[in-house]
Formats: sequence, structure tokens, C-alpha cells
Amino acid sequence: MSASGSTKAILAALAANAGIAVAKFIGFLITRSSSMLAESLHSLADTSNQALLLFGQRQARKEADSLHPFGFGRSRFFYSFVVALVLFSLGSLFAIIEGIHKISHPEPLRSAVVAIVILLVAMALEGFSLRTAVSESASLKGDGTWWQFIRRSRNPELPVVILEDTGALLGLVFALLGVGLTIVTGNPVWDGVGTLLIGLLLGVIAVILMVEMHSLLIGEGASAEDLLAIQAAIEQTPGVERVIHLRTEYMGPEEMLVAAKIALPAGIDLAAVAAAINAAESAVRAKVPAARLIYLEPDLDRALRR
Repeated sequence: MSASGSTKAILAALAANAGIAVAKFIGFLITRSSSMLAESLHSLADTSNQALLLFGQRQARKEADSLHPFGFGRSRFFYSFVVALVLFSLGSLFAIIEGIHKISHPEPLRSAVVAIVILLVAMALEGFSLRTAVSESASLKGDGTWWQFIRRSRNPELPVVILEDTGALLGLVFALLGVGLTIVTGNPVWDGVGTLLIGLLLGVIAVILMVEMHSLLIGEGASAEDLLAIQAAIEQTPGVERVIHLRTEYMGPEEMLVAAKIALPAGIDLAAVAAAINAAESAVRAKVPAARLIYLEPDLDRALRR
């Protein structure tokens, strides 16, 4: 999948979060609810995160140069990792600190009905954003679960948007519970509890994202299915006896590096070697389109020689 599907999901999330952030902050100014303040910063962090993801996509499109001969595809991994850091620092830590403060020093709510209306509208907008991200991810997800998609996807933006939007919806539920219990019981401590839960939720999501993006940054290879397809494509090429060893690594979400040493028959001439390598490269690209950088080293099958 190209970056266009990711961009559509990011733009939908950006538009929704920007509007929600403004509405929530206005709601906080009216109600003085700490849950509303935490949710305002949550949406502000999400809005800045979408901007970072778009910037990462732009950086990844830069042409390769002498210092970066394999291009800038990993910029998308890097900025997705930065998003996780922003979500953790700006969203989670502030909400946890604010929640603890409101529990120890509770303050009464004002115009709680306004907060509830804003939170319900925000849930509708976040639901639209999540639906867009899920729709754009469906072709990549395949038959696996959504958790498997988040763990295995080499496309960094879609898992980020899905986790952000899921966390936003759950955070809105916590905020509604905090405000609702404060209204029912008359005890503003519940508003602080809702804020604390939002902070803990954001922290969990941020840690998951950091772990996954770190794995992509240091380099992930092809999936087991793609690895078998690559090996089969090479070994089924006329003139190739077998793959001696094979290494793969993603240089970007849609660009994989393939390096392999392949065994060729003894006595084969140079023209036949070149033809076999070219045919093997074409076969690999036909099976796994992401394999754009392919380096095949010809060798004799030493096991057969012995």
C-alpha cells in the first residue's frame, strides 16, 4: 500500500483532533473540569502528532544523496517514534499529574452539562477518524487480528492513528464517567479519577508505540511468508541451484532491501550468470513488490563440491 492511504487517515485525524481540541479547551474554561483539560491536551497532542506524521512522509520522499544512498524512507519510522514521545510527555504525564492534583485538591465543576455535550460531540468526531483509519488499514490487515496488524505492520502511520483514535475514544469515556459521577455524587474527586485514568491510558499507548517504532527504526526484515516467497522465487529461477543464505531489511514502509548469496552451476559462463541474476531479481519483484533493492552474489555450491 502506498502512502496515500496513510495520508487520508492522517488528514481525517488531523481535522477531527484540531476541532475537538478547541471545543474541549472552551469546555474546560467554562466548567473548570480537569478531565476536560486533560482531554484538551490529549487532542492537542494528537493534532501535533498528525502534523509530525505528515512531515515524516514528506521527508521520506526526498531523493537519495551521497550521504543517504538508500534514501530517507526511515524518516516515517523516526517521526512516528517522535509521536509516541509527544503522546507520552505532553499527554500522559500531564494528565497523571493533573489527576493526582485534582484528587488531592478537588474543585467543584461549573456547567457540567456543557462538558457532557462537548465530550459526546468529540466522541462522534473521533469515531469518524477511527473509521477512516480502519477502512484504510483493512487491505493491509488481512485475516489477522488488529493487534497482529499493529505488531507486524511496516506502515508506521496507520497503527499510530488507530491506537491514538482508540485511546481518544476510551479517554472520552473516562472523562464522561468522571464528569458524570461528579454530577451524580456531588464529589469532584471523580473528575480527578477520570483525569488520572486518561493519563494512564495514554501512557500505555505511548509505550506500545515506542516499542513498535523502535523495532522498525533499528531494522525489521521480511515476514516469514515474504521470506519464503523470496527464496522460492530465486530457487525457481532457471540456472540457480539454491539460496545459500538470505538477508532482508525494510529501508522504508514500501522499500525492502534483499541480499542473498546464490549457488550457480560450476562452469557457467559470465553471460549466463548475469542472465540468471537478472531473472531472479525480476522473479523476486514479481512475488514481493516491496523488494526494490536486490543484491545477489553468485557462488558455487560448496556442499555439492565437497
